[in-house]
Amino acid sequence: QRPYGSRAVLKFSQYTGAHAMAGRWMPGTLTNQITTKYLEPRLLMVTDPRTDAQALKEASYASIPVIALCDTDSPLESVDIAIPANNKGKES
Repeated sequence: QRPYGSRAVLKFSQYTGAHAMAGRWMPGTLTNQITTKYLEPRLLMVTDPRTDAQALKEASYASIPVIALCDTDSPLESVDIAIPANNKGKES
Protein backbone atom coordinates (compact mmCIF):
# COMPACT_ATOMS: atom_id res chain seq x y z
CA GLN A 1 0.00 0.00 0.00
CA ARG A 2 1.27 3.44 -0.87
CA PRO A 3 0.93 5.89 2.04
CA TYR A 4 1.48 9.02 -0.05
CA GLY A 5 -2.14 9.45 -1.17
CA SER A 6 -3.44 9.62 2.40
CA ARG A 7 -2.20 13.15 2.97
CA ALA A 8 -3.83 14.42 -0.22
CA VAL A 9 -7.12 12.71 0.71
CA LEU A 10 -7.14 14.27 4.17
CA LYS A 11 -6.34 17.76 2.82
CA PHE A 12 -9.03 17.48 0.14
CA SER A 13 -11.66 16.45 2.67
CA GLN A 14 -10.62 19.21 5.04
CA TYR A 15 -11.19 21.92 2.44
CA THR A 16 -14.30 20.47 0.78
CA GLY A 17 -16.11 18.95 3.74
CA ALA A 18 -16.08 15.48 2.18
CA HIS A 19 -15.85 12.27 4.22
CA ALA A 20 -12.32 10.84 3.98
CA MET A 21 -11.36 7.21 4.42
CA ALA A 22 -7.56 7.20 4.47
CA GLY A 23 -5.95 3.93 5.46
CA ARG A 24 -7.24 0.38 5.18
CA TRP A 25 -10.51 -0.14 3.29
CA MET A 26 -12.96 -2.26 5.27
CA PRO A 27 -14.61 -4.80 2.92
CA GLY A 28 -18.39 -4.38 2.87
CA THR A 29 -18.31 -0.63 3.50
CA LEU A 30 -20.47 0.08 0.43
CA THR A 31 -22.37 -3.20 0.14
CA ASN A 32 -23.14 -4.61 3.61
CA GLN A 33 -25.88 -2.64 5.40
CA ILE A 34 -25.43 -4.61 8.63
CA THR A 35 -21.93 -3.28 9.41
CA THR A 36 -21.40 -0.10 11.44
CA LYS A 37 -19.04 1.29 8.78
CA TYR A 38 -21.71 1.15 6.03
CA LEU A 39 -21.79 4.25 3.78
CA GLU A 40 -23.93 5.36 0.84
CA PRO A 41 -21.77 7.93 -0.98
CA ARG A 42 -22.84 9.67 -4.18
CA LEU A 43 -19.27 9.66 -5.53
CA LEU A 44 -16.06 7.76 -4.78
CA MET A 45 -12.60 9.25 -5.39
CA VAL A 46 -9.55 7.00 -5.21
CA THR A 47 -5.85 7.82 -5.41
CA ASP A 48 -4.73 4.55 -7.01
CA PRO A 49 -7.07 2.07 -8.76
CA ARG A 50 -4.61 -0.80 -8.24
CA THR A 51 -4.35 -0.29 -4.47
CA ASP A 52 -8.05 0.53 -4.03
CA ALA A 53 -9.35 -2.43 -6.05
CA GLN A 54 -11.75 -3.58 -3.31
CA ALA A 55 -13.34 -0.13 -3.09
CA LEU A 56 -13.74 -0.03 -6.88
CA LYS A 57 -15.37 -3.47 -6.91
CA GLU A 58 -17.88 -2.45 -4.23
CA ALA A 59 -18.62 0.85 -5.99
CA SER A 60 -19.42 -1.03 -9.19
CA TYR A 61 -21.81 -3.33 -7.28
CA ALA A 62 -23.56 -0.31 -5.71
CA SER A 63 -23.59 1.75 -8.98
CA ILE A 64 -21.50 4.56 -7.48
CA PRO A 65 -19.52 6.68 -9.96
CA VAL A 66 -15.74 6.61 -9.47
CA ILE A 67 -13.10 9.28 -10.11
CA ALA A 68 -9.51 8.03 -9.90
CA LEU A 69 -6.03 9.51 -10.07
CA CYS A 70 -4.42 7.17 -12.59
CA ASP A 71 -0.88 6.50 -13.70
CA THR A 72 -0.02 4.96 -17.08
CA ASP A 73 -0.26 1.39 -15.77
CA SER A 74 -3.47 1.78 -13.73
CA PRO A 75 -6.39 -0.57 -14.47
CA LEU A 76 -9.46 1.35 -15.63
CA GLU A 77 -12.17 -1.34 -15.57
CA SER A 78 -14.39 0.23 -12.87
CA VAL A 79 -13.22 3.84 -13.23
CA ASP A 80 -15.71 6.32 -14.71
CA ILE A 81 -13.42 9.38 -14.86
CA ALA A 82 -9.64 8.97 -14.94
CA ILE A 83 -7.46 11.94 -14.02
CA PRO A 84 -3.94 11.42 -15.41
CA ALA A 85 -1.45 11.88 -12.60
CA ASN A 86 1.79 10.50 -11.26
CA ASN A 87 0.58 8.62 -8.20
CA LYS A 88 3.76 6.62 -7.62
CA GLY A 89 6.29 8.96 -6.03
CA LYS A 90 6.50 10.71 -2.69
CA GLU A 91 6.86 14.14 -4.31
CA SER A 92 4.05 13.71 -6.84
